[in-house]
Amino acid sequence: MTWLITGGAGYIGAHVARALAEAGDAVVALDDLSAGYPERLPSHVPLVEGSAHERALLKRVFAEYDVTGVVHLAARKQVAESVARPTRYYEENVGGLATLLEATAEAGISRFVFSSSAAVYGNPDVELITEETPCAPVNPYGETKLTGEWLVRAAGRAHGIATVCLRYFNVAGSAAPELADTGVFNIVPMVFDRLTRDEAPRIFGADYPTPDGTCVRDYIHVADLAQAHLAAVQRLEAGASGDLTVNIGRGEGVSVRELITVIGEVTGDDRAPVVEGRRPGDAPRAVASAARAAEELDWTARLGVRDMVESAWRGWRHHHGA
Repeated sequence: MTWLITGGAGYIGAHVARALAEAGDAVVALDDLSAGYPERLPSHVPLVEGSAHERALLKRVFAEYDVTGVVHLAARKQVAESVARPTRYYEENVGGLATLLEATAEAGISRFVFSSSAAVYGNPDVELITEETPCAPVNPYGETKLTGEWLVRAAGRAHGIATVCLRYFNVAGSAAPELADTGVFNIVPMVFDRLTRDEAPRIFGADYPTPDGTCVRDYIHVADLAQAHLAAVQRLEAGASGDLTVNIGRGEGVSVRELITVIGEVTGDDRAPVVEGRRPGDAPRAVASAARAAEELDWTARLGVRDMVESAWRGWRHHHGA
């Protein structure tokens, strides 16, 4: 089978491309290279430069490579940017998805995996977030992911496309230094950036109702996340029909202070963090229930937080010379 991976040269996309290729699937990557790098991809994985908005290009790629399934990862992903530019986020994340789904249906492709996010839940006050926890996103990014899920399921029902929506929690780490996250938008690279510039890490709020007062999150190694995509692909290849929505997390909470402590141990720079005020919209706790992923995908995360930090640090030094 041949899978088209949109955003395939990105941080997560390249990990997914490598996981599928190593499992024996044929893979073709589609990426506009706004945040992707061709060198992340295995040499035998073809890269088509373009986006999900280009209907004619999609038609050509589907035919030329005999695509039998789609993994859609390409999207705008920064919460603050989504608040400042909501129309851009709806145009990119929802408009591009609509075009891709239309082209998928027209080509007779019947398998589709969608990259969603825990941002669809907003800030629920629960110990573990299950897939039945009500969705109430608090920013345009989360809204576009929830709208995307609705659209994927509706298109699946209308056109006989079997679908899987994967709701990622906090992604970190790297399977290889060259595949590392090069942006400074998530907490691990943000702390690395501060330390590299000889500045103390920052904690935004230490008065939350959590054991140490800092926010608690569920972190997932990107290599485990790639294996979750492989499990979703294999489910669809085995003939599963209908739609499945599943959380992708470890089911374990780690506080910001605990994470910074691990980063200090790994980097050898354990300076005390600076505590600043809370950021608007941050939930005290957001931890996944991973039960459905184990049951439906036979998938469980294997790597822990130290694995994430150690691999991310190797990647940071590879790209930044730290």
